[in-house]
Amino acid sequence: MIIDQQENTSIITQEKATVIELVKKLEALYPKFEKHNIIIKLSSLGKITLQDINEFLRISNKHREAKHSFVVVTNTIAIDEIPDEIIVVPTVKEAFDIIDMEVMERDLGI
Repeated sequence: MIIDQQENTSIITQEKATVIELVKKLEALYPKFEKHNIIIKLSSLGKITLQDINEFLRISNKHREAKHSFVVVTNTIAIDEIPDEIIVVPTVKEAFDIIDMEVMERDLGI
């Protein structure tokens, strides 16, 4: 797990371990990230399944309830398969775009 900090956004890249192992690490280290927006990069893991994405639901919901963004980056799953409760985009640039939009919405009280 590689952690890169850019302003108030933590970019977490998973290179080798499974999604389940990543979620366990995230939950253990969550206090370190709880005040930041989070981008999870799964690009190097290969094929990601809907079940893999669903592993992030609990932490994503918790993070979004705290008024922070949580975005998963992968281009190996069909977007129409993904539940509305979690945001998945194909590129890191799109993840930053989503975060920018959500920050503006929160600032406007939307």
